[in-house]
Amino acid sequence: MEYVIAFLILVGVLIWFHELGHFLMAKLFGVKVEVFSIGFGPVLFSRKLGDTEYRVSALPLGGFVKLYGEEENLQDIKAFSSKPNWQKILIAFGGPLFNLILALFLFTLLSNLGGEVPKYTFEKPLVGHVVEGSVAQRMGIREGDILLEINSKRVNNWKEVERTLFQNVLSRSWEVKVLRDGKEIKLYVQESIAKSTGFGVEPYFPAVIGQVVANTPAFQVGLREGDKVLKVNHVEVSGWYDFVREVRKSKDKPITLTILRGGKTEEKTVVPAMDPRTGLPVLGVTPHVDKVKVKKPAHQALVDGLERTYILSLLSLKAIWQLATGGLSIKTLGGPIAIAQLAGESAQQGLLPFIGMMAFISVQLAIFNLIPLPVLDGGLILLFFIESVRRKPLSPKFKEVWVKAGYAIIIALAGFVIINDIIRIIGGGGF
Repeated sequence: MEYVIAFLILVGVLIWFHELGHFLMAKLFGVKVEVFSIGFGPVLFSRKLGDTEYRVSALPLGGFVKLYGEEENLQDIKAFSSKPNWQKILIAFGGPLFNLILALFLFTLLSNLGGEVPKYTFEKPLVGHVVEGSVAQRMGIREGDILLEINSKRVNNWKEVERTLFQNVLSRSWEVKVLRDGKEIKLYVQESIAKSTGFGVEPYFPAVIGQVVANTPAFQVGLREGDKVLKVNHVEVSGWYDFVREVRKSKDKPITLTILRGGKTEEKTVVPAMDPRTGLPVLGVTPHVDKVKVKKPAHQALVDGLERTYILSLLSLKAIWQLATGGLSIKTLGGPIAIAQLAGESAQQGLLPFIGMMAFISVQLAIFNLIPLPVLDGGLILLFFIESVRRKPLSPKFKEVWVKAGYAIIIALAGFVIINDIIRIIGGGGF
């Protein structure tokens, strides 16, 4: 139920803001708005104020504004059809524009409110773990390396590493400079992150337990937050990932943990559980991560919000291009089920993560709607632009075929992403 509520709040706000953009642009140019609807299908609630009927409908997968004269060629000054093409383009662009404005506002708000962030983000990028099967592993990065440059971009701390990886997430080739045993080494690989388990470098964490998940093996044997793991089956561990490796060696057999608690050593015997998604043994603990409070003044928060909105928009455009050219698998697409899962998981983490997820999806909604496909805002903008160049309207028959093709494409895409979401859940994958 929590996931459903989080999903409805998320899509409700995003759809309302999107349609508000179309509504206000239409009003700006004197166009009469007949219907403002959140959702499709059977009407749950409606009320007429002035010229406009405001609705909430049963299917929360979109919304629409119905403009007077949108489907007829009327010369009434309040009719959409009577307006010049540049005004029609701005009305169509209003929805995506307002989604970008919402994302900018939310990202700025997050930076201004501040929050606790991992302390390691401001520390030098010392590699504590290289994920098996990752780009980093294949290019030869090792534990103990210090990252100096990624794709010619200097990185001085983990925050800069994260930002640079984010900016280059769709790159098909990687060049990394590392410091190893006092020597600078350049490493290369021709590979996309999207086709592997990710870039695959993690900071060093001491083997100190952070969260202990309820009703897990660790919880049942009395492990606590702050316990430091010294040995697993009498084998010393130097960090969190050493601890994880030793646990995984045990499979589902009992293991003995030597821990340090309150200055005294204790031993705990625990039988790992098998994670049904990965088939790997787990105890139900996370590493302890020191955190610091970071809060930016309004002007710096605005700059940060602009940067994050711009970078995410650019990455979204690159992703669409790679999907179109085959550089990115269409299996990476997520639909309403994926959004519901992401909304629910972020809501469980707290208000700020939920706001961050809303900003992220708002950018995706804006960019997706600008794709020049029939029915989408981008398709309308393309039609109005063509009519401006031709200096005469396109034929009604062409527009009819254009709209029908658009509905067919959108229905097929919606069906695919929903099936893709279901397959991913059944297969135990994440989004």
